[in-house]
Amino acid sequence: MAESDGEVEVERKEKTKYKGKHDKPKPWDDASIDHWKIEKFDPSWNDGGMLEVSSFSTLFPQYREKYLQEAWPVVRGALKEFGVKAELNLAIELLHQPAKLAAVIINLICVEGSMTVSTTRKTRDPYIIVKARDLIKLLSRSVPAPQAIKILDDEMQCDIIKVGSLVRNKMLSCIWSVCFCRISFLQERFVKRRQHLVGPNSSTLKALEILTGCYILVQGNTVAAMGSFKGLKQVRRVVEDCIQNKMHPVYHIKTLMMKRELASDPALANENWDRFLPKFKKKNVKQKKVKSKEKKPYTPFPPPQPPSKIDLQLESGEYFLSREKKFAKKWQEKQEKQAERTAENKRKREAAFIPPTEPAKQDPSKSADDRNDVAEMAKSLKKKAKEFGKQKSLENVDAETYIAASEGAPSNKKKRKHS
Repeated sequence: MAESDGEVEVERKEKTKYKGKHDKPKPWDDASIDHWKIEKFDPSWNDGGMLEVSSFSTLFPQYREKYLQEAWPVVRGALKEFGVKAELNLAIELLHQPAKLAAVIINLICVEGSMTVSTTRKTRDPYIIVKARDLIKLLSRSVPAPQAIKILDDEMQCDIIKVGSLVRNKMLSCIWSVCFCRISFLQERFVKRRQHLVGPNSSTLKALEILTGCYILVQGNTVAAMGSFKGLKQVRRVVEDCIQNKMHPVYHIKTLMMKRELASDPALANENWDRFLPKFKKKNVKQKKVKSKEKKPYTPFPPPQPPSKIDLQLESGEYFLSREKKFAKKWQEKQEKQAERTAENKRKREAAFIPPTEPAKQDPSKSADDRNDVAEMAKSLKKKAKEFGKQKSLENVDAETYIAASEGAPSNKKKRKHS
């Protein structure tokens, strides 16, 4: 029975059908082959070269013109090794643009600043033109030429993160029109968040470069990063969270440091790290609530008109006074206010010269007298207490018992006489 079961299993394995070609066993595919390894391009793979010419061009700001002129021979030599042609366009052209009136001609000076890369007959690697495009992009974003040339390596990738549009109301302008003049100011929210990414003395940026293994450059409204795909993914997440005010870069640095320590432990290589990583919660600061005005009940009648200055003068009778009397009244009120102010100022000045009250010192002779007085008072109180006790004992004595006691006891006088 066991042999028959084994034969059935072998027959089932032989009869397995593959739905697609990718499921068929490949004799050239072994377990020793690393499918994730990026092999260096061999020119023998493409002896015929490129059939069509591909080109890319990008503009650069005017302040980069001088640096690019100095560094362009190095860039051109690096691209020449891969058969890519590079051009730096700094031409100045005069464009004659006619205005609406035929008699007027305006001469406009246009400064062209662009970099162009294109394939040639000597180009063998089809992907090198994409690398060259990334090279000129990095050069236009103020990346130094020796660092930007590293992008031509197969293991090096780049990512340009646009952070200018991630902040809401990055440039909030408040405009006042005073004599047709406009005054605008920039909101510093975007600048502050970008400074959080750089850190004091670029310490935060250096820590991110060490932990992610990427080169990071913050310039204007973009962040240029160069490195592996894994590092670029981490950099993009840190930058977006910082600019959107979701999490400070310092907390990301702490998480990356813990991940590096966990990755070094082979026992935890295939386990979930969520229980080890810290969880940071965003603390929302309570904002002041805007006090809503209470709505008054609706009345169809308008509010009463406040009395004018003339009405108040008519009520007080000041309106009918002559001009001299009005002036005299104002002068008198002014003199009274002035007298009050001078009196108040004089009181404040004199308050500085009033000496403070000193604490009374106790005289040792007086303290001894006080002790004697207390002793005498205690003696008098004891004496009074004894007298009061005797009076109470006399009041409580019965008359019959007192008489019987006096008759039974002979007097001392009689005893002396008999003796």
